[in-house]
Amino acid sequence: MNSIQKIAQCFSPAAFIHDTDENYQAIEKLIQEQEIGGLTFFHSRHSAAANFEKRAEVLDVSGTFEKMIGLINRYQAISKTPLLISIDGEYGLAMRIENTPQYPFAITLGAIKENASELIEEVGYRMGLDMNKAGIHLNLAPCSDVNTNPNNPVIGYRSFGTNPQKVAEFSLAMYQGLEKAGIGACLKHFPGHGDTQTDSHLGLPVIQKTKEELKKEELLPFQYGIDHGVEMIMVGHLAAPALSGEKEIASSISREIITDLLKNEMGFDGIVISDALNMKAVADLFPEPGQLEWEAFHAGNDILCFSDHVKEGISTISKYASEDEIETVFEKIWALKEKLGVFDFKKLEVPQFDWKSHSELQSRLAKEYMSVISGKVNSAELKRLAKEGKLSHQCFFEKNDTTFSKKLNHKYNLDLSKTSIDKAEKVIISVFVPSHKPLNQFGMDEETLAEIKNLTQAKSCILVHFGNPLALTLLGKLEDFEAVICGYQNFEEAQTVASSLF
Repeated sequence: MNSIQKIAQCFSPAAFIHDTDENYQAIEKLIQEQEIGGLTFFHSRHSAAANFEKRAEVLDVSGTFEKMIGLINRYQAISKTPLLISIDGEYGLAMRIENTPQYPFAITLGAIKENASELIEEVGYRMGLDMNKAGIHLNLAPCSDVNTNPNNPVIGYRSFGTNPQKVAEFSLAMYQGLEKAGIGACLKHFPGHGDTQTDSHLGLPVIQKTKEELKKEELLPFQYGIDHGVEMIMVGHLAAPALSGEKEIASSISREIITDLLKNEMGFDGIVISDALNMKAVADLFPEPGQLEWEAFHAGNDILCFSDHVKEGISTISKYASEDEIETVFEKIWALKEKLGVFDFKKLEVPQFDWKSHSELQSRLAKEYMSVISGKVNSAELKRLAKEGKLSHQCFFEKNDTTFSKKLNHKYNLDLSKTSIDKAEKVIISVFVPSHKPLNQFGMDEETLAEIKNLTQAKSCILVHFGNPLALTLLGKLEDFEAVICGYQNFEEAQTVASSLF
């Protein structure tokens, strides 16, 4: 290979599963003419990070999984060198593809009480097996961000928690599980995106902490991963002036942060991958196509993810990079491809998933993460009240026929939602939080939130919260409830486990 072909191996542009024929052909052109090293699959341009423009065409979004398998076969068939296929699947293929196994969010796994690391490794392993079947080599996960800022608009449910050591151990367990399944993984978003209040898809977040503070919190999980042999780290688009000579520059394009700190000081000699280069935190800084790609390469990134200017990027890097730099990066990527079996590509058939085994794992996990976070449930008293027609169940942000409702009704041999609030002495409130993201109060409207708060003032209430626990603060004072159960996910298995606590 010549140096241009070697540089091209660094590029992993976005490939959208639901797209126009014209855009599919544009990817084919990149593969054939630029000889790129890989592709990163996303559901559609509508759902991709940083894409907030309204699009004119209406795309058929059914059959996503089958379409992705078809596209991988199509693109691999025309690539001179087999492509490294990546996906950003923090909670499994389901993060990008409907009707595929979904696993609990990191914040949920962080709540596991017994044998957490072993169970999280098992989740990573199962997730990896799903990806392996689908022709994917690399999962751009897990997050090693410590969720120290509850107002963080972009991390939240994606973090294993607020304790740096716990985040370090759990993210390593997830990494090792994926690796055990033959899937590459990466710790992200170096140097740590947890304590930020800006979404890097939209602007540049800045962490104003000293280097010592960063070492104790943000950097700890990454150092722990390096010390335990992780081979890939993704660098985020966030500024940490204490690490970059007081400059407010995105870490992803900072040589001080990637080369001086991560590689030289922290001892990381694996592969560095950039966060998506189309994100506003960096994309808007360099109007000249190719300049951002060079800045990212020069800073120390080996794989350039989601570049919108591949041809110009290759050309600019070839103009400024030394032969030694190009060779070093190329050898790393080639070795990664060998390790992950990229060169053994065979045409894919659409695989089947073992849904029974997946459900069994979900039940096992739910029993471990389900938490009574305050008060207690008196089952005998509830049974008596139900018999006397004085127990009611009110469901919010979901219809009354949830698995949880059905299980409760079966247990008490009564439709609890039909018991009027006036007659009830006690009310079970189940809240199905509409969104796991904090935007617009996690999708909860003010009127309904006021209704829940009023109910807790009028009656003795037990809260069962299915969703992101960070949304609990919007439901009023937790001490106003007789008991609070955090179910974390709305999975059927989680609802079944929650009903067993009554």
